[in-house]
Amino acid sequence: MTTAEQSPALAPLRQARERFLTGRPLPDGVPDDVVAAWRRARFFGVRPDLDGPVRESAQPADSPLLEAARPALTRIAPALDAGRTALVLTDERLRVLWSTGSAPGDDTCADLSEREVGHNSAALALRTRRRAEVHGPEHFLDVWQDVSAVSVPLFSPETGQVLGTLTVARALWAGCRPHPGAALAEAAAAAVEAELRARARTAERALLDAYERAARGRERAVIALDGRNRLISEAAAGLASPQVLEALERGARARGRDTGESYDVPLPEDARESYDAPVPEDAGESYDVPLPEDAGCTAEITSIRHEGRVIGLVAVLAPRPVEPGPEPSTPRPGGALVGGSVAWRHAVARATELFRTPGPVLVTGERGTGKTALALELLDGTDPLVVDAAESPELGLKDGEWEVASAGEWGRTGDRPLLLRHAERLSQPDVAALNSLLEEQPDARLIATHTPGTSPGPCLQRLLDTLAARSVTLPALRERPEDIRELLPALTPGPAPGSPPLTWTLDALRALEQHPWPGNVTELAHLVRALAGTRRVFGPVRRGELPDPVREGPAGRTLSPMELAERSAILEALRRHGGNKARAATALGIGRATLYRKLREYQGRDAPNGPRP
Repeated sequence: MTTAEQSPALAPLRQARERFLTGRPLPDGVPDDVVAAWRRARFFGVRPDLDGPVRESAQPADSPLLEAARPALTRIAPALDAGRTALVLTDERLRVLWSTGSAPGDDTCADLSEREVGHNSAALALRTRRRAEVHGPEHFLDVWQDVSAVSVPLFSPETGQVLGTLTVARALWAGCRPHPGAALAEAAAAAVEAELRARARTAERALLDAYERAARGRERAVIALDGRNRLISEAAAGLASPQVLEALERGARARGRDTGESYDVPLPEDARESYDAPVPEDAGESYDVPLPEDAGCTAEITSIRHEGRVIGLVAVLAPRPVEPGPEPSTPRPGGALVGGSVAWRHAVARATELFRTPGPVLVTGERGTGKTALALELLDGTDPLVVDAAESPELGLKDGEWEVASAGEWGRTGDRPLLLRHAERLSQPDVAALNSLLEEQPDARLIATHTPGTSPGPCLQRLLDTLAARSVTLPALRERPEDIRELLPALTPGPAPGSPPLTWTLDALRALEQHPWPGNVTELAHLVRALAGTRRVFGPVRRGELPDPVREGPAGRTLSPMELAERSAILEALRRHGGNKARAATALGIGRATLYRKLREYQGRDAPNGPRP
């Protein structure tokens, strides 16, 4: 008879486990978290009758946690009852790094994850981030039915992340909690975390000392990195682009090499080059690192050594000398399909899907969002006819033919696709004729762009309704600020020979991402081209070089009495229609796009007379 069977308190749980393993209904009163853990073990394919140790798992070759914990655990080990108690250290993946002593049913498992051994205190402590106990029949494995275990998570003193767990296991304890080994587990965890803090402080001090030695005042451009901490002087903030910082960060995270081995600082992928610079034999020795050409600076790297290991690096930056050359070349087209945000990728995928099937396509959105650029990308290679209603609103579409010479062929044959820009600017007769044409040719190869604004007339509304099922709305740039960093290289003019490409400091990028961009991508393109053509300084663009509205960030303003009245009417309509914007727009006599635009315009402005929409 096992200890579990002798314990009246655990007998109902032991019976529930037996019923679970045999597929019979469970009695009432079994804790939900225990049943959930059993079900996970069954889902993972763990066998309760596991005989012997589980399969070996790959152990980390170099564990900073084990290195810091070993001295403290070695001091604690002699105090254990070696025949009745086990002390086990795991990493964040629950791989056993160190163990001592023994407990009933202890087979020295190399992996305590639920996928390997089912429910146990180490897995529970890792998941809940606090002390956890598991007793006898709560375990899934048969060999642990006479074992009680308590585990404590180990936290990083720098990041607060769980680094691993410390477990004390002993013979089954059926008394009141806490587990008798809880105090020992917490004391051991406190000793390990104290050692981690001491080591972290020493390493951080080494980093700070190296930075201060290299800085020699505020005028030097110095960056010190160790993969977790970053020290940047004011001068370096104006020179270091995100690409340079990313390259140095990856280098700082690389493991320290022994003297004579290479110290890798991988460059960004778009640099199309990498380098291996030898680690100096003596601490403090410097060496030059060839950075990408578009970095706008050079860097002299010094390794930071602590206790015989390279823990980071110090980079002293200097502007890259640039020979004056001719004016920048003509801006290259780009940006039509650039962007990784969810809203932009969805819009492009929708437009591409519509264009691949017969029928017209309507591309709508605010001015400058890239409607024409996207349409031209879709029409690439098809020799389209391009008609701009903004340049000639009287296009003279009669009896299914364009009187405009360039579009007449499309009206007669329909073989060539037609790009109709600024459909909102068409005259009413042309819109009516276009409606009739689309009724006769519903599969016409037409892409029309439309910028919502004033309420459309009856004919234009009919055209928009006809194209609504095959329309795509492009998001405004302020709705996808994460795409700005991808758009900048595509919008920047090609550099003159001998000149580096335009790059940006992190502070300047943040200012660009916070600006509302009422002119969207077109406004951003004008700003980039103006900077590329006029700036005469080297290095990344700083925040101070940006126009005042962009540099100072978006500022709210007080709404005028007319705007307050309009805003109140919109909010009241939304309340009457339960927040349905389509119905509210209909009741107000405006288009949905107009309603959305007005709601966005009111965001962030002072409106003391009412809540924000």
